[in-house]
Amino acid sequence: MTGVCGCCGALRPRYKRLVDNIFPEDPEDGLVKTNMEKLTFYALSAPEKLDRIGAYLSEKLIRDVSRHRYGYVCIAMEALDQLLMACHCQSINLFVESFLKMVAKLLESEKPDLQILGTNSFVKFANIEEDTPSYHRSYDFFVSRFSEMCHSSHDDADIRTKIRMSGIKGLQGVVRKTVNDELQANIWDPQHMDKIVPSLLFNLQHAEEAESRSPSPLQTTEKEKENPAELAERCLRELLGRAAYGNIKNAIKPVLIHLDNHSLWEPKTFAIHCFKIIMYSIQPQHSHLVIQQLLSHLDANSKSAATVRAGIVEVLSEAAVIAASGSVGPTVLEVFNTLLRQLRLSIDYALTGSYDCAIAGGPKIIKQHEERMFQEAIIKTTGSFASTLPTYQRSEVMLFIMSKVPLPSLHHSLDTGKAGENRNRLTQVMLLKSLLQVSMGFQCSNMLTALPSSFLDRLLSAALMEDPEIRLFVLQILISFIDRHGNKHKFQTISTISDISVLKLKVDKCSRQDTVFMKKHAQHLYRHIYLTCKEETNSRVHYEALYCLLALISMELANEEVVVDLIRLVLAMQELAQVNEDNLPLYNRCALYALGAAYLNLISQLTTVPAFCQHIHEVIEMRQKEAPYLLPEGVFAEKPRLSRNLDRLGPEILFRQSKISEVLGGSGYNSDRLSTPYVPQLTDEDRLSKRKSIGETISLQVEVESRNSPEKEERAPAEEITYETLKKAIVDSVAVEEQERERRRQVVEKFQKAPFEEIAAHCGARATLLQSKLNQIFEITIRPPPSPSGTITAAYGQPQGHSIPVYEMKFPDLCVY
Repeated sequence: MTGVCGCCGALRPRYKRLVDNIFPEDPEDGLVKTNMEKLTFYALSAPEKLDRIGAYLSEKLIRDVSRHRYGYVCIAMEALDQLLMACHCQSINLFVESFLKMVAKLLESEKPDLQILGTNSFVKFANIEEDTPSYHRSYDFFVSRFSEMCHSSHDDADIRTKIRMSGIKGLQGVVRKTVNDELQANIWDPQHMDKIVPSLLFNLQHAEEAESRSPSPLQTTEKEKENPAELAERCLRELLGRAAYGNIKNAIKPVLIHLDNHSLWEPKTFAIHCFKIIMYSIQPQHSHLVIQQLLSHLDANSKSAATVRAGIVEVLSEAAVIAASGSVGPTVLEVFNTLLRQLRLSIDYALTGSYDCAIAGGPKIIKQHEERMFQEAIIKTTGSFASTLPTYQRSEVMLFIMSKVPLPSLHHSLDTGKAGENRNRLTQVMLLKSLLQVSMGFQCSNMLTALPSSFLDRLLSAALMEDPEIRLFVLQILISFIDRHGNKHKFQTISTISDISVLKLKVDKCSRQDTVFMKKHAQHLYRHIYLTCKEETNSRVHYEALYCLLALISMELANEEVVVDLIRLVLAMQELAQVNEDNLPLYNRCALYALGAAYLNLISQLTTVPAFCQHIHEVIEMRQKEAPYLLPEGVFAEKPRLSRNLDRLGPEILFRQSKISEVLGGSGYNSDRLSTPYVPQLTDEDRLSKRKSIGETISLQVEVESRNSPEKEERAPAEEITYETLKKAIVDSVAVEEQERERRRQVVEKFQKAPFEEIAAHCGARATLLQSKLNQIFEITIRPPPSPSGTITAAYGQPQGHSIPVYEMKFPDLCVY
């Protein structure tokens, strides 16, 4: 009976008969559409039969594939596609299992046409939104097979392109089918990402002129759509666009590994192209995750070739600019800490000439120019990062970088020896260049917050170092901070222009915050400008920077008091060149004269006092006739015009302080202050070994002031000064200095290492002494005043009775602020 049923078609199940009827006698005739409509209607009417229909179609397809009846194979896949599109019932899962089994059979075939056919069917299936979830479906085979197709190496170029495009489309289908379904296999697992992402990058890498295309094209031509590289780019964008916060790392790590394995950091063009795609595709709030992974990868490659590290840093720079719309992340200082750490490592590599590379298995020779290229890339990236930050974070970053600049101080000694000095100098130069990059374009209305004391003190201490390059960087950094209206490019050259209106300067009234800033820091700033002018190693660029700095202070931070002090400062520079106590070279003396002429010409036109302008113009005209070597046009030319007769200058070619005081005093300026020559407050900073840091300077200055206070003078007995005492002071000066330094070191070490009880007892004793002094003061002030008749006035008008005015009392040092 069974054999009879197998041979008699009328006794076969209806679904089998309907399936058989869709196949024509000649496969070239294609699918029988009327019978296909009957099969579809039957499947919709009896959905419980759908899984059997699928199983039977799968059986026929596998048989046809093995018999090489490819026409019937195409018909079977077309029927499957139509059934999938029409049926969305609850029992479709079993049918899908049969469908995927048939697709896998086609993909396993060696025939490119069957592979492409199976891929197309899978893509259609991937676009179907299923009504019911699937719990046990696996796509591991499809990910592996599609990735393999992406790397096809078929001999025929056209077939190879078609297979690669089919593989990319298949991966795109897998992503669409699985990325939003939490019940299915997680496509973001490393085992899948390590196959999908490199396959897409492989096709991007082999693109023709890939770098010439825009990273985010709005329109693509049909020819580009047929390109595997263009298709791979779209698939990669779609993949990254769907990535959630926790999946970014798994998606980016294969990119870094691929670039490492194929040495794609050194040309850096492809790496930058890849990360532009990544940064434009991911959600903006996830940008900092990509930045952090790049930083970690840079640390991991700290012993790689300089070209590799430079490539990673260049990619970082490009990514940081794009990340400006999102966020660089909460650990901003960690970003700069990593970059500065790599900078110091590069300096060490350049000095030592080699390093032990565990990856290469031995020492690796360092090329100086490659390390310099890497250092420049670090500096550029530092500026790119900083440009994305808000003002308050940018200020913190600048303070952080300045704290890393090695400066000699009491507690932090610099490296000694030839190698140590070179390392210190290179580190100082590179960090200051980084700081200059960060300060470019920095806009802050409140200079007190932009230049806090902790930052300004360290920066100005670097302005007194021997190295002329370091001093120039400090001046340029100050210029970047002060220039808030874009005027600095108008003062790049020093000149005595007769009408400054042609410069179209942007000048605002000095704000209250700026006035407070100048009251707090002006004298400190003037002093370092004056001392910088005395350096013998100054060149033309230094004087141009000084002129620009003085001009910008006059325009950005000046009130009447600041203008007066700046004029006094410039006149002191003229006096410095005239007296020449420091034996400055001839060029430096002429440059100081010319700098003073240029600045006074500018400030006279800014103040708009006619008599002041007239005096300045008269002196400039006299110099043009008799001493052109004292004007910037003569000194700061390609071939400077100098004269050795600087000690015989007539008064008519010098700016006279008495005349300036007279003409400005009549216009409301402080004539008494103008007539007082500017004398910088010299400290032990200038007496000690070359260019100590400001930290030690302040401590020394406090000690000097405390030793010279009136109370100390009253207690110390008068000492007779003889030839022997002077001789002894000269001979023992070095020993006394060493003793003072040792005493300070012991005090610091005591507070760092002494037990808490000992420190507490010491402070308690001082507190007790302070309290007793305060009690005495309170008794004196609270005591009722005596009668007028009981008061005896001395010759100088000071009462000698029982009461002392409060303003004449001697208070302990700890009470004075």
